[in-house]
Amino acid sequence: MSAAHPLVSIITPSFNQAPYLEYTIQSVLRQEYPHLEYLVIDGGSTDGSLAILEKYAGRFAWWVSEADHGQAEAINKGFRRAKGEIIAWLNSDDLYLPGAIHQAVAALHQNPEADMVFGDALTIDSTGKPLNELRFGDWGLEEFKKFRMICQPAVFMRRKALPPDNLLDESYHFMLDHQLWLNIASRHPVRHAPALWAAARHHPQAKNAAQAARFSAETLRLLDWMQADPIFQARNRLDYRKMAGGAYRLSARYLLDGGQAGPALRDYLRALVNTPGYALRHWHRMAYAMMSLIGLRQASQWYYRLNKAPDLSGYPQLHGWPGLAANS
Repeated sequence: MSAAHPLVSIITPSFNQAPYLEYTIQSVLRQEYPHLEYLVIDGGSTDGSLAILEKYAGRFAWWVSEADHGQAEAINKGFRRAKGEIIAWLNSDDLYLPGAIHQAVAALHQNPEADMVFGDALTIDSTGKPLNELRFGDWGLEEFKKFRMICQPAVFMRRKALPPDNLLDESYHFMLDHQLWLNIASRHPVRHAPALWAAARHHPQAKNAAQAARFSAETLRLLDWMQADPIFQARNRLDYRKMAGGAYRLSARYLLDGGQAGPALRDYLRALVNTPGYALRHWHRMAYAMMSLIGLRQASQWYYRLNKAPDLSGYPQLHGWPGLAANS
C-alpha cells in the first residue's frame, strides 16, 4: 500500500436481489484498484443469491449470509469489519462506473481537508437503461439540512468520518444514508467531484417505489430529529422553513413515485407554503400529481416525455460495462 493507493473497503448489503447482484459485484471487481477490500453481507436470501455469492467467494475479503434487521445493521457489520482508510457501500442493485474508486481516492488526496467526497451518478431501470443523469453541486451541511439529496452509491468517506458510537442509526431503514451525511457534514468538511461514479437502479421492487409511504414518514422524522438534536438547534431557528419545505418536497416525490398522487399533492402544497420559489422548480411533478389524481390517462406519457434519457455517447468507457445498457 502507498499514500496514493490507501486500502479502500467496499461493503455490499444484499437481500433477495439475485437479478442484479452479479452486476453489482462485477462493477466492484472490475475497478482495477490495487488495494481493495470487498465485503458482502447478505440478509439470508432465498432467491438464488447464495449461488452467486459462492461463485465469487474467493474475491471477497469476507462475506456472510444470515438473518438481520435490515440494511443499516448489515452495513454496520461491514463497517465494523472493514480495515480500509476509505470506506463506502454499494447496494446490491446499484453499480460503480469505470474508474470510480480511483477517482474517489484521487479526490480525497487532492482535498486533504475533506473527509467525505461524492460524485455524480446515473439512474437506470431494471434492464440497465439510463433514465437520468444526476449532477450535483459542491453541497455541504446547509444543503443537506434542506434535503438536497446526493446519490448514495457515489459517496466515499474516510473511516475517521464515521460516527464512532452509532455508525448508521439502525432505527432508520429508508433515510439512513441522508441521516449519516448530516452527521458527517456537521463535523467534517465534504466535497463534490464533478464526475460520474455510480448508477442507482430504479425498479418496481426498489424501496423508494415499493415502500413510498415509509420513505415519506422517515423524511419527516428526520426533520424532527434535526429540530431536536443539539448540534443543529442553534441554526435551525433561522432555517426551519427552508428545511421543512425541502422535507415536504422530498416526501411528495417519494409518494408520487409510489403512485400516491393525492398525498403527494398535499405535501407539494406544504412545500409551497414553506419555500414557494424552491417548490415551484418542481412544477412539472405537481402537474403530474394533479393529472394523475383526476384520472388523465395521458399523465404518465406527458411526464416521462419531459425526462429524456441522458446522451452517453461521450462516455465510450460505459459501453459494455456490467449491468449497464448504455447503447440503448
